[in-house]
Amino acid sequence: METRCKFWLPKKKRFCANIPLNESLFCGNHTPRSDSQWIPCPIDPSHSVLKENLEGHVRRCPLLKQVQFLTLQPFYQKGINAGKEEDQEELETFRPKGADDLESSNDPASGSLDNILSEMKRNAVYSMTVLDFYKLIEKIEHVHESICKDIQDSYKVPEACGIWIKREVDRKLPFQEKHVMQQVSILGNLEGLGVLKSSLGKERADYDDGTGIPAVVEFGAGRGYLTQMLADCYGIKKVFLVERKSYKLKADRSLRQKESLILQRLRIDIEDLNLNAVGSLREDPYLAIGKHLCGPATGDHLTLRCCLGEHSNQSNAELNSVNPNLRGLAIATCCHHLCQWKHYINKKYLLELGITKGEFHAITWFTSWAVDADHGADLPDVTDCKLHLESIEKKQCGEDYGVEEIVRNMKAVERAVLGFMCKKIIDMGRLMWMKEHGLDAQFVKYVPSSVSPENHLLIGRCPNHL
Repeated sequence: METRCKFWLPKKKRFCANIPLNESLFCGNHTPRSDSQWIPCPIDPSHSVLKENLEGHVRRCPLLKQVQFLTLQPFYQKGINAGKEEDQEELETFRPKGADDLESSNDPASGSLDNILSEMKRNAVYSMTVLDFYKLIEKIEHVHESICKDIQDSYKVPEACGIWIKREVDRKLPFQEKHVMQQVSILGNLEGLGVLKSSLGKERADYDDGTGIPAVVEFGAGRGYLTQMLADCYGIKKVFLVERKSYKLKADRSLRQKESLILQRLRIDIEDLNLNAVGSLREDPYLAIGKHLCGPATGDHLTLRCCLGEHSNQSNAELNSVNPNLRGLAIATCCHHLCQWKHYINKKYLLELGITKGEFHAITWFTSWAVDADHGADLPDVTDCKLHLESIEKKQCGEDYGVEEIVRNMKAVERAVLGFMCKKIIDMGRLMWMKEHGLDAQFVKYVPSSVSPENHLLIGRCPNHL
């Protein structure tokens, strides 16, 4: 015991078993140090390293070989789908107090690396005058009322997915009803749109171009069980799973057991993926799917840009060119609070609505309110956004109130209503962008909110191929 680290491990109910450093009671892992000594690893920012050890760590970081291998791949192109920061910023007129500080933090020299954190957004909102805050809320309500009409319920349970609904699949595959219902409805909406065809019995059919059932690219695939259902129920023959992280208990093993199915997992950030350069996909028609693409830049924008051909290095003549092999697309949206102005797919649309960069940051912060409580247990269905935000009316707040006090006094249901309004505004911009790029696109509610409050789906098809 005298030669052990003196750091107590509560879960194991014992001291750390490592040997302490010289002239210290603790090992290298548990020696108390100030946070300023730790910096993010430049190869993998998900972990930190001591500043004095950085040079040696960079040479032996576990992800070094993976990064080196990735950079040699033909489909790797750093930041190809990232978007541009400067699009039409000259039209910006909204400048609440604190906005300059927030936007200056987007300077790479400041160390934020184009990532506006939630705390920065909150501080900018709290720094607004009460009058500006009221005007922003009124603008959100007006924009929502004008553009977010007729979002249809589209709960689909296609016959082809019966084997999953009835649990007639491999019992070793994970089965959670809420996830199965979401996956079934995503595929049902694609079938309803005509871009996915059932492989049941004699109904098995080739696409009209003679190339057969297309491939599928699942973005933000995680363990890949949306694609597992697609392969089980629709006979997809070629699968590409795009995911930057490594997962255990993946669907890959069961997918590889399927006869004649080709599987390729691309471990890459969507931001850096040039899909046109994936050789084994180049000649095949394909579907693009994604369910709850989470990440620091939100995969929804990156996926749309990746599939529809608008890249930061293209000429103006190429901006509206859809990938010729794309047949259809379905993205279940989420994580709107992580959206960044640089990555957002349709800045022009928001600016035409009068929503500026500073207001966009506030709107993305408000979206976190939509799902910051268990709405299924404590609140009514607020996703229809028809409730009135009574507690933020001017007459209910004294002159001494600041924005922070107003926000804290809002009821949970009112915060949720505002959050869902902002989510829909962001998604409508995505929908308009898809239409501008030649897709027959829809924005629907694909499962009830009792299944998931994140229940909106962007779907589209390329009409030239159907």
